[in-house]
Order: sequence, then C-alpha cells, then structure tokens
Amino acid sequence: MIRVFALFLLLAGCQRGPDLPILYDVPAFTLTSERGEPFASDTLKGQVWLADFIFTNCPGPCLRMSTQMKKFQSQARLVSFTVDPQRDTPAVLAAYARRYQADPARWTFLTGPLEQLNYLSRTVFKIGDIEADLTHSTRLVLVDRQMRIRGFYDSADADDLAKLKAALDRL
Repeated sequence: MIRVFALFLLLAGCQRGPDLPILYDVPAFTLTSERGEPFASDTLKGQVWLADFIFTNCPGPCLRMSTQMKKFQSQARLVSFTVDPQRDTPAVLAAYARRYQADPARWTFLTGPLEQLNYLSRTVFKIGDIEADLTHSTRLVLVDRQMRIRGFYDSADADDLAKLKAALDRL
C-alpha cells in the first residue's frame, strides 16, 4: 500500500511538469485607465495577470490578441497597454473594452506618455520597442502574484496558448 501511494505521488509530480522560470521583476508604474483614472501597478500585487500591448485601430494582430486575452478573462487579471497613446485616449480604450466585453474588475486598458509605454514594452516586459509605425510584439506576458514575469506566449500559436493555459492553472 505504501509503495502504491509513493508511486502515486511520484506520478502526480511528473504530471505537474517543470517549474515556471522567474524571468524579470515588474517595477511599480502608474498610467491612466480606460476610466480616465490613475492606475497604479500596486493594485495587481497578489494577482496572476497577463499583459499585452495593442492599439485600438489595429487592422489585424491586435484583434487576435484581444480575442485571445478575452478567453483568459476568467483565469487571470488582464492588462492591455496601448502603443498608440495619441489616439487611444481613455474614452477610446473604454469603447474598445466594451467591444471585447471586458469585465472592468478583471481587464484594464492603459494609456500614458509614449516614453513610459515604450520603457515598459522594451525594458520591463522585454518585448521590444514601440515603433513609429506602431509595429509591436504580439506576445502575451504572464506575471505572477509577486509581480514577476514568468513567461512569454505567442498569441498566434495554438501550442503557446495551450502552454499559457497550463501555466495559469499552475499559478
């Protein structure tokens, strides 16, 4: 009986897979939400969350990214940062949020100075510069309860999205 229990524990451990790496810390930041209110990153502490960088008049990849993010709305807190703060005002972001049926308690859309958004994209989230032509990464970024980046997932790759779902289940 003890051997069977030990084997069960060993197999259960194998099912879990390797631990997720701790990649980078997310420092404190404050931006403006789709409600036009200051949003401090401290409100995300203690929650597992996903980040992406989008713009609301994007004709392609951002639509897919937002559709994928919506699928994770019940599993994690979501934060979408604009890469086009000139056009993506709080009111525009609020309309975009309604389009994706974003639960305001679960999904926040942020804007702010381009320099700060570029710093977050390039230096904090490590997904590259926000280009003048609005070219940007299409990866989703997983952040844990301690504000640590745990993974990057291609929003167009079904295998990566399955890995993201599994990672969310583990965190």
